[in-house]
Parts: sequence; C-alpha cells; structure tokens
Amino acid sequence: MQLVAGFAHVSLAQLLLVAAVALFASIVGGVSGYGTGALMPLVLVPLVGAEPVVPIIGVSTLFTNSSRLTAFLRHADWRRAGIVTIAAAPACVLGAWGYTRLTGAGAALVIGGMLIASVPLRRLLKRHRVMIGDRGLLAGAAGYGVVVGGTAGSGVILLSLLMAAGVTGAGVIATDAAISIVIGIVKVAVFGSADVLTAQVVAFGLLIGIVALPGAFLAKAFVARMPLHVHTAILDAVVLVGGLTMVAGALR
Repeated sequence: MQLVAGFAHVSLAQLLLVAAVALFASIVGGVSGYGTGALMPLVLVPLVGAEPVVPIIGVSTLFTNSSRLTAFLRHADWRRAGIVTIAAAPACVLGAWGYTRLTGAGAALVIGGMLIASVPLRRLLKRHRVMIGDRGLLAGAAGYGVVVGGTAGSGVILLSLLMAAGVTGAGVIATDAAISIVIGIVKVAVFGSADVLTAQVVAFGLLIGIVALPGAFLAKAFVARMPLHVHTAILDAVVLVGGLTMVAGALR
C-alpha cells in the first residue's frame, strides 16, 4: 500500500506518459548508451518536483542497466569497468550526499544545468577525440563519480571517458552498464541513509525500471533503422529545451 501511496495525486494518464517516456528512453539508451538520465527529468520534474528526481532515476537505473548489460554482456570490458568503479564509487558518495543538501530550486538548477552542459560537452569530446590511458581513466572516473552522484543526465561523461580509453562499439554500452549498476547501488544506499527514499521515489523508480527492462532488447529493432546522428540530434534538442525550462523555472 505504501508503494501505491507513492502515486498519490498522479493521474493514470500521467503514469502512462512516464511509462512511455521510460520505454522510449531505454530504447535510445540501448543504442546510444545514454537517454534515461537525460530524458526522464523532463517528464518527472513537472509531476513530482526536482528534489526526488535523482533518487528516482537512481532506483530505475538498477533495472535499465541490468537489462542493457544482459543484452550486450559479451562485449563488456571488465578491466576498464573495474578501473572506473574503483575511482567513481567513493566519489559518488560525496556527490549523492551533496544532492541531499539541496533545496527544490537548487536541485532543479543542478539537474537543468547538467542537461544543458551535456550537449556541448558530448560534441566537444567527440570532436577532439581525446585518448587517455589507465591513469587518465582513473582520474576522470573520480570526477565523473562526484558529478553522477548528484545529477541526472551525466552519463555522457562516462561514455566519453570509455571511448577516450579505447572502448568501442557495443563494448561502450556494456561497460557503461556494468559500471552504472555499481554506481546505482552506491547512490541508492546513500539516499536511503539520508531518508530520501520515500514511497514516491521507490514507486516511480520501480515503474520506470520495470517498464524499461525490454528497452535494450527492442533497441536494435526500433532504433537501428534511424541513422544514429538523427536520433542523437533529436535527443540533444529535447535535452536542451528541457534543461533550459528547468533552470528558468528555478530562477523565478
């Protein structure tokens, strides 16, 4: 009953919208490696406010990344996944704790700002094709850990780090998923200790995660027909508009 109470004041139509966006985001993420953290805040913030969004996505990613890892398991680079996890997991604790100290407006500014920054950051890193070794990956992972602990939509940083370290193709998707499962567990543990895992957070996290489970397996069937640059451009536009809307609302 407590989980059902988490959907209080939310209509069936709104729940269906959340589920539809979750499935779409997971399909996009199954091909591009990111999508859930970038798209879900756009539909969640108007429904539940900014504060519970990162914890909700933290819960849901345990499901979405498990699905993604299962679909692309044989491509995972476990050595580099270990390097990133060693540095990112402890740093994630700091970022997640910092997020629990934010007000609603502060959370909206952090999430919106990260979404806006993720678009030019992804394009910049892709254009320069920076290459790094294990030490560079370790250092970059520590910075990523702090950011991912307290924001949504920061997955592009991890993807860029992995590609700069020499991980390619489906290996990026699988390795990203393996790392993100551990990061998700750390975030959920921190949020739980800070008493922000409310019935609402768990209910929405489970809804998004369960609905999104088939996404990785449907990805090739639905998205492979669309050129990668096309759906990336669409995602960039949606993320930018949504991020700007959040920041504008927080500054009012």
